[in-house]
Amino acid sequence: MSGRLRRPQPVTRLGGGLAGLTVAVVVGGWVGVLAGCLAGLGVERALRRLEPAAVRARRQREAADLPLAADLLAAVLRCGAPVDHAATTVAGTLGGPLGQRLARVGRAMRLGAPPDEAWAYLAPVTGAERLITAAVRSHDSGAALAGALSRVADDLRADRAVATEAAARRAGVLIVLPLGLCFLPAFVLAGLVPVIVAVLGDVL
Repeated sequence: MSGRLRRPQPVTRLGGGLAGLTVAVVVGGWVGVLAGCLAGLGVERALRRLEPAAVRARRQREAADLPLAADLLAAVLRCGAPVDHAATTVAGTLGGPLGQRLARVGRAMRLGAPPDEAWAYLAPVTGAERLITAAVRSHDSGAALAGALSRVADDLRADRAVATEAAARRAGVLIVLPLGLCFLPAFVLAGLVPVIVAVLGDVL
């Protein structure tokens, strides 16, 4: 199933129609009609690209559970379980949307699917390409998958920490920006305007 769903067409069409009608009424005339059509099409296209809240929550939960899933898979594999059994066991323990994907991986491997096809069920999950690559490479080369999965889990946690820190920095900038926009007009009026008026008075 695709990780991105489209909003129902009636919603997008209603939003585009309202936006187009508003622009047409505000601008008026033939120009308003043309601008309204363009605005309506633009808003409808933008609404189609929006990610529904349920899909976004699912995607975020899958990405958050992925490092734990890699650690659990490594632990089960170190106990001597085969890969398909490890995937099914972790799926039942983990639950949630990522657990459902892992359950499909385990079923596909039990039915004899090749590794790249079986692990492809995790492809829509953010960051899962490393886990998939490690699993397929391990099958092809015979390398120990448990150690590779542990390294993948560590890398995913490190990437998540960096992303969280970057988001916190962006939030700090976004918080300060409105304050700057509020103080800028006051600075111009109180600092620059009197100087300009005084200079113009001397010149004239």
